[in-house]
Amino acid sequence: MFFTDRTEAGRALAAAVAEHLTAHGGAHHVPLVLGLPRGGVPIARTVAAAVHGELDVVVARKIGVPWHRELGVGAVTVDGPALFDQALLGQVGLRLEDLDADVERERAEARRRTERYRGGRPAPVIAGRTVVVVDDGLATGATARAALRRVRAENPAHLVFAAPVCAPQAVAMLGTEADAVVCVSAPPEFRAVGFHYRDFPQLTDEQVEQELHAARQDSAALRL
Repeated sequence: MFFTDRTEAGRALAAAVAEHLTAHGGAHHVPLVLGLPRGGVPIARTVAAAVHGELDVVVARKIGVPWHRELGVGAVTVDGPALFDQALLGQVGLRLEDLDADVERERAEARRRTERYRGGRPAPVIAGRTVVVVDDGLATGATARAALRRVRAENPAHLVFAAPVCAPQAVAMLGTEADAVVCVSAPPEFRAVGFHYRDFPQLTDEQVEQELHAARQDSAALRL
């Protein structure tokens, strides 16, 4: 299955998430939808609008193999321990201490992005709420797993991970981290996330901020 762009993917995912929340009694509460920046935020905005939820971000950063950054062996959030794929570390011949500098660099970037995107606003309340963590795709699951651990630590009532396209093996792995995983498509022949989009541009910090600002304006208009 191919999506034209994140707009089309967001609409498809929003319908799937709305169906899941209705089936699990979440339609009568205000869910919290957390986009993984950068690419997950515009999709999360569409999901939040569909389920009448609050939009915010949760930032997780991939830790890649030093000689092949795209190959993620772990991930880190603004706080808490970094999470690593121990089997993959062994396969590539890396020790945890080999990645100490990478962990600190990516944690600092996670903090920078969180502070910039929030713009001084307080973090949303997570405890006791239905929380949906959204990305534009699920490949290895490293950043998704770190983000879910970060959110779980604040005791949500129901924790969902959602993405338009997912690698089946990553879905299975997240089954121990989230209460539910919602995917529009989980093709057996999954490749890189971008392969499943016809238009898949990289986003900037400014575009993320625009999405969050627009979502706040939409929410304010609905309350009038």
